[in-house]
Amino acid sequence: MDSSRRQSGIQQLLAAEQEAQHIVNEARNAKLARLKQAKEEAEKEVAAYRAQMEAEFQRKLAQSSGDSGANVKRLEQETDEKIQHLNSQAENISHDVAQMLLKHVTTVKN
Repeated sequence: MDSSRRQSGIQQLLAAEQEAQHIVNEARNAKLARLKQAKEEAEKEVAAYRAQMEAEFQRKLAQSSGDSGANVKRLEQETDEKIQHLNSQAENISHDVAQMLLKHVTTVKN
């Protein structure tokens, strides 16, 4: 009986070891599946964040490009106004300048 009892105990130990190995393998597979799922979720989040940042960048780029066009038009208008102002000033004093030049050119100093 001792030998059959030992044999039975050994069989139980082997069965318990196989069951434990089976549980460990299932846990390992579940862990790997969860890691794979987490990686996929993280990749989706990164892609969504990247798309959001790209959209925001494109919006700001378009906004600043539109502003630069408006700035160019504003600067052109300001420049034209300044040119007109300078031309009118030159027109107003051109006669006086011509008279002053004639006076200095025609005056003889000893």
